[in-house]
Amino acid sequence: MASVWTAMTEMILEYTGLSSTAFFTIAAMMVVTYKVICSMFVSADDFVPVKREPLHLGDLTEEELKAYNGSDSQKPLLIAIRGQIYDVSSSKMFYGPGGPYAMFAGRDASRALAQLSFKPQDINGNLEGLSDAELEILRDWEDKFIEKYARVGQLAPKKTLTKKEEDENASRIEVLKATKADMMQEGGSAEVNGVHKAGHL
Repeated sequence: MASVWTAMTEMILEYTGLSSTAFFTIAAMMVVTYKVICSMFVSADDFVPVKREPLHLGDLTEEELKAYNGSDSQKPLLIAIRGQIYDVSSSKMFYGPGGPYAMFAGRDASRALAQLSFKPQDINGNLEGLSDAELEILRDWEDKFIEKYARVGQLAPKKTLTKKEEDENASRIEVLKATKADMMQEGGSAEVNGVHKAGHL
């Protein structure tokens, strides 16, 4: 046994130039490093994708779309291009809070993508004045979104009130004004009589 050990240490010294102690120390460190690095990654077998119900939101106004900008972790991340809304939740590292494209979430980013711009004034759906080259860039972006993300709805024009809704709102405002006037009158008469009612001190 001693002769095997001696032969092995001589071989290690001859081939590596290291003493047997240094050789086995380095080998042990390499095994530990390998195990540590492997433990940092999830194996493909351990990965279980989060299953979401297919999302379909239908028509959203630009104002409603803003609610899907990543500020509420319970809601998906949405971006609109040419009026079509896409769920980009699977790319949270890019479009979520702190991501390089987070400013596009919850917005129509058509103009900004066409111009490759991060300026806040360019993050909108206005395509007027774009050059043919910029429109081609936008088409490329749109193709990527169609290929990678689910379309969940479309932008609708700002909702306009019907005549009936306008009349209902007007009558509510009149009721509120009348109530406020009554309260003001009550407060004024209480002061005149020298009596302070509760809530008017």
